[in-house]
Amino acid sequence: MNKAILRISLACLAMFVLLLININYVQAFEGSSLATKPLNARTFDEQFSYQRGSILANGDGTDVKIAYSKLADHQYHRVYPKGPEYAPITGFHTIFSNTGVEGAEDSFLAGNDPRLAVHNFTSLLTGKQKQGATVALTISPTAQNAAYRALQNDGGHQAAAVALDPKTGAILAMASVPTFNPNELTTFDGTKLNKVYNQLAHSKAQPLQNWAVTPNYPPGSSFKIVTSSAAFSRGLVASPATTVPAPQPLKLPNGNLLNNDGDETCFDGKPPIINAFALSCNTAFAKLGIRLTAPVLRDQAELFGVNKTFSIPFQVTPGSFPTPSGWTDPSFTALSAIGQFDDEMSPLQEALFSAAIANGGTLMYPYMVQQVIAPGLSVIQNATPKVFSQAVSAQVASNVKAMMLQVTQSSFGTAHATAGPQATGGITIYGKTGTAENGVNNSATNDAVFTCFVTGPKPIAIGVIVKGGGFGADAAAPIAVQIIKAYEARS
Repeated sequence: MNKAILRISLACLAMFVLLLININYVQAFEGSSLATKPLNARTFDEQFSYQRGSILANGDGTDVKIAYSKLADHQYHRVYPKGPEYAPITGFHTIFSNTGVEGAEDSFLAGNDPRLAVHNFTSLLTGKQKQGATVALTISPTAQNAAYRALQNDGGHQAAAVALDPKTGAILAMASVPTFNPNELTTFDGTKLNKVYNQLAHSKAQPLQNWAVTPNYPPGSSFKIVTSSAAFSRGLVASPATTVPAPQPLKLPNGNLLNNDGDETCFDGKPPIINAFALSCNTAFAKLGIRLTAPVLRDQAELFGVNKTFSIPFQVTPGSFPTPSGWTDPSFTALSAIGQFDDEMSPLQEALFSAAIANGGTLMYPYMVQQVIAPGLSVIQNATPKVFSQAVSAQVASNVKAMMLQVTQSSFGTAHATAGPQATGGITIYGKTGTAENGVNNSATNDAVFTCFVTGPKPIAIGVIVKGGGFGADAAAPIAVQIIKAYEARS
């Protein structure tokens, strides 16, 4: 009898010891992960009982709150002062889910990140309320507002623009229309929230979609930046003055004919590549694409960030190039070389094209979070610019830069009228237009694309796409010009 009692006692003691070990392990090592689980009812109830961290736009050197929590009726409600303008950046924070920066930086904003453990413990000992960290972004309120207003005045097209600093990769603006008001999603009434969310989610306009980072658009002639870079890098073209064949039309290997815009002859049919680039002659670059081959174009495109995933901080894949299944016919390569076939780019990717050329061929990782600041004002995370790739050599970048200058400065450049000296007030813009066929048999519904950059003390690279906007020079370039003017004029 005594032995049986002893065995039971030892078993109970062992289980008690294991329970203590498990409890301490959970508290020490799994507390943060358990706190972030969506089915944790305690966390669900508590997340609105304390102040969530603010999101700031401080790219102009001043802190502008674009998301913060306000106490009302004993609960903290999320507030977005300029909701629709910043919605593609902030996303939303609701009782059910988070998106955008709200989602990507949730552990900091909610105060659950392990790096906030000491601060949270100190607050507990001193009787202070838990508080989330502040996330400061690289966004320039000046550039953001200019981008948003320009897109709003475009005439109702689906459109987006991204601006970044080519020297660091810091994202300065990210605007998308149609957009939504995240303030409509901050209600604690689940029934009301579902109704509002479903209306937005099922709208034909797709306002919840961040068009600035979604590679749904054919880039059109803006992809000639990639084709030119590959041609210079592989020695097919020695300098901007090198002549290239530009027949009108070009007979493709499959027997189909490819024409220049308006079926126009490209100068004398054998222009210097700088002139072919400025006038955006399709046949010249299609022929170069065939000579380069699709794998070479893909490799060059990937050095510019295509087919790659970035965390900015939310995950994006800004560009895509056709899969190997399309490489069996060089005719498809010809189309890819001029930004058609299966090429798809986002405005972010368009900005990356220009950023690499502006930065002497070095492409920096794009990023949006500059700092994370604990409630006690100590910086717990600080961004450090990182090199993504040497997209092209400095010499190749110089060659492409010279050609992009002619697009806006030459009298026959495709963007001379809308991004040249008279349109910019003297600001020198290096750019490339794109007018991309999107499958609709109507030239007026082509997607308008423009990518460009400005050098000097306030460098900026921009990508703009207007779905169904028509010509890139007419619809997309003026939006970029408005962003540049505002950004360059800021104090």
